[in-house]
Amino acid sequence: MTANLLSFDLTSTGPAQIALVLFCVAYLLVVLEERLHVRKSIPVVLAAGACWTLVAIAYHAHPESHRLDASHMEDRVMHHVADYGALFLFLMVAMTYISAISQHNVFLKLNSILVSRGFSLRAVFWLTGALAFFISPVADNMTTALLMGAVAISVGRGHAWFISLACTNIVIAANAGGAFSPFGDITTLMVWQEGKVHTGKFLALFVPSLVNWLVPAACMHFLVPKSSPEGVQQDAQLKQGWLVVILLFLATIVTSIVFHMAFHIPPFLGMMTGLGYYFVYGCLVTRRHHKSGKGEPLDVFKNVADVEWDTMLFFFGVVMCVGAMQELGYLTLVGNWLFAADGGIGPFWANVGIGVLSAIVDNVPVMFAVLGMNPPMDPTGALHTPVADYNWLLVTLTAGVGGSLLSVGSAAGVALMGSARGNYTFGGHLKVMPFIALGYAASIWVHTLLNGA
Repeated sequence: MTANLLSFDLTSTGPAQIALVLFCVAYLLVVLEERLHVRKSIPVVLAAGACWTLVAIAYHAHPESHRLDASHMEDRVMHHVADYGALFLFLMVAMTYISAISQHNVFLKLNSILVSRGFSLRAVFWLTGALAFFISPVADNMTTALLMGAVAISVGRGHAWFISLACTNIVIAANAGGAFSPFGDITTLMVWQEGKVHTGKFLALFVPSLVNWLVPAACMHFLVPKSSPEGVQQDAQLKQGWLVVILLFLATIVTSIVFHMAFHIPPFLGMMTGLGYYFVYGCLVTRRHHKSGKGEPLDVFKNVADVEWDTMLFFFGVVMCVGAMQELGYLTLVGNWLFAADGGIGPFWANVGIGVLSAIVDNVPVMFAVLGMNPPMDPTGALHTPVADYNWLLVTLTAGVGGSLLSVGSAAGVALMGSARGNYTFGGHLKVMPFIALGYAASIWVHTLLNGA
């Protein structure tokens, strides 16, 4: 292969250490978003550019840098941009459909139904959480969180504390639900594609995942106001075509799954194909309006414009910053400390630590680093032994649900912070983190009890 595959351990160099400090400062500013009134995308986007500049300086100063191709840095940057591009396109389609469904008054109607049937805020809290848990294994945790979050925001209008708790509950439930399905989360997809866990064995994580959601939900239940949601102030009439839009969204999700399962095509391309379904439908509706005057024209690009760009740019900054940390060798350094045969802390505690780390760094690059190291999950080094299966399932579980510990620890949390701006925040999520940590520990204990070798 070409020299473009070379990588150096640059962690001890000055540029690498400065880059690490910049990354930590940027994340601190994200945490303090509420106090500083600075959008979370600004510090990480700036840090991304600065960190990659330092990566380039560190690489060119290395004694072996003459072995690198001239295009080395460009290739490495584009590698990480490709990771972000797939995430961006997937999330853009999901947000566009959420906007379209909202435009057709579906969430307003659901609000009206829940109010008319006398559901309390606590009942809505449990209902949205349960739906998130059982939908995310099919629809993926990020899409599910956006969908259920829109319902919670609509129903809880005027109850900021309820929206914060409900969104936290939805993020936990969506991440937990995605952990026991091969296509419920990006990390489970990675583990599944690498053949570390066979398809049927993911179901062994169902009960631990359920416990991971139920324990914090039960604790938060007593913090949810006992009152009922306020009635909608306007006529909650569904607009013509509402069912078609929902069916198109479901068809988009199915297309994404089929693209991946049957053709091994990245899921984002299936989502973009599904966006094309909506574009065609919008053209047909608009043409019918111009010809017969029936209905209203449908401006599909207005829904695209409603995408939460602060969230999109935040993802860019995080993915590129973490990519820079990977290029400098920090992820490998941490991985070796966790899994090294001579002096590592062992697979069990390493996998538990991976979950905690994923709440800070994001679970996708963390899992990527784990798979890249291919650590021995069985002391004998054998694959698919009971011990190896237990440990690969454990890291799948912890990487999937560990992101729930912080609001910025998962794609579901970051996306919902954007759509519930001002109501679901880093600080609000942090207030109930002890409950989430309790659920995290309980899920590991249950997994060991049921699946331990």
